[in-house]
Amino acid sequence: MSAKSPAGHEETAAAGEAELRTGSGISHAWRALRHRNFRLFFGGQSISLIGTWMTRVATGWLVYRLTGSALLLGTVSFASQIPSFLLAPFAGVWVDRLDRRQVLVWTQTLSMIQSLALAWMTLSGRITVSWLLALGAMQGLINAFDMPGRQAFMVKMVDDRRDLQNAIAINSSMVNMARLIGPSLAGMLIAATNEGWCFFVDGVSYLAVIASLLMMRLHAPVVKREAASTLAELKAGWTYVSQFLPIRTILLLFAVVSLMGMPFVVLMPIFAARVLHGGPHTLGFLTGSMGLGALISALSLAARRHVLGLVKMIPFAAAVFGLGLIGFGLSHNFWLSMFMVFIAGMGMMQGMAASNTVIQTIVSEDKRGRVMSYYTMAFVGMAPFGSLLAGAMAHVVGAPWTVIANGALVLAGAAWFATRLPAVRREIRPIYREMGILPAEQGIQQ
Repeated sequence: MSAKSPAGHEETAAAGEAELRTGSGISHAWRALRHRNFRLFFGGQSISLIGTWMTRVATGWLVYRLTGSALLLGTVSFASQIPSFLLAPFAGVWVDRLDRRQVLVWTQTLSMIQSLALAWMTLSGRITVSWLLALGAMQGLINAFDMPGRQAFMVKMVDDRRDLQNAIAINSSMVNMARLIGPSLAGMLIAATNEGWCFFVDGVSYLAVIASLLMMRLHAPVVKREAASTLAELKAGWTYVSQFLPIRTILLLFAVVSLMGMPFVVLMPIFAARVLHGGPHTLGFLTGSMGLGALISALSLAARRHVLGLVKMIPFAAAVFGLGLIGFGLSHNFWLSMFMVFIAGMGMMQGMAASNTVIQTIVSEDKRGRVMSYYTMAFVGMAPFGSLLAGAMAHVVGAPWTVIANGALVLAGAAWFATRLPAVRREIRPIYREMGILPAEQGIQQ
């Protein structure tokens, strides 16, 4: 809490009200699971995401094993993410128009086919970098629709809007539990067999989330929209995002973090092999440590009782992420590197979850899909450019100096956001009052 906040008693009252409503302790931290649809999603997605993280680690190691090239590591990552940047705004329009559950059933089915194709080609010895580029681009095309659809669907799985923040935090915990388990399993499986079995496990794991989606019972009313062309709705979404200061500012910082910070994951095989002189186990431990930090951060967010305080958390989290990256780039010791990626994981997840929660809370429902498509552009869409840039920089100056420079730029982004914080709070305050999050006549630090 800010030292200058005059609203301690309001927060105490809000916390007390929440405690009466939802209980306290562990039950409170998991309150979104009382919604049947979200419980189904949690179960299915928990299984599927372990496979997803196995594939991410296996893909990076396979590319590096085949080529030994930092530039190609960045290129394969670029090919798998650039479709999200190009197509996400159009995908957001369709997500706002279509049944979001059906969108997700289709994207998960296509992702399953992609993973099984990757498994077959790897296990049969047919895999090449060209095929990895092509199949990565296919997954990027699917993700362009899947990510905004998934984010926009979140609100439909939670009947009580007050539990939305908790659902987002639990979702982040689920992602990072999978990030902790998946890379460790991938490291052991790659060492024992080869990367193809990781892709196969991922393909089969999609059945769990597809089943959970089909078992849901949805009663949320359909938002009525005026008939308009795709371009008109695209323009309306862009106008809303670009003119609404809080969302615009959050997404700009997110874009910087994604462009300069996230690509350090692409370079991890180089750190594991060349800097720390390890193998796939080392890569699994590094990725798992980052996942553990992110998991702890997500669990701390799940224990929060309201959204107040999340806005000022965003630049702080970005600064922690930047410092973690700089420390990781400077380290040549395995345990210090583990600790620094742990810190980086905490900062990364704190910023991601806080940004997501604030945006999902204040966005207009009829534009949710389009806004979350721009969120996808900032989160995933900027990453391919960052991966390509990081791969090129690492090829010239080395992976450690690349990560150090990127961490410094993330710190600069956090400092910029901090200068915009007062204006962002002023814009959000009336929305929080209208929603009953803030008392009608009193202000508070958001």
